[in-house]
Amino acid sequence: MTQYMDIHHNMRGITADQLEKAHAADLAIQQEEGVHFQQAWADPESGTIYCLSEAPSAEAVQRIHERAGHQADEIHPVPLSVR
Repeated sequence: MTQYMDIHHNMRGITADQLEKAHAADLAIQQEEGVHFQQAWADPESGTIYCLSEAPSAEAVQRIHERAGHQADEIHPVPLSVR
């Protein structure tokens, strides 16, 4: 499966609790599309949220986000990474 980094804009002022709840909403239904959300980060000042996942497609990632109530503005494949 491919890793994807998706980006949500216009979330200025998001709190840790709100981020946790949004991530939990994705986790609750992710298996229905074969997606595995790994981690989420947020910058409350700029209103940007980043989510890292493994999925069969960008469309699968978007479907989960849409159903959870927070459509991604951008979804990028991440075919190469180092640690």
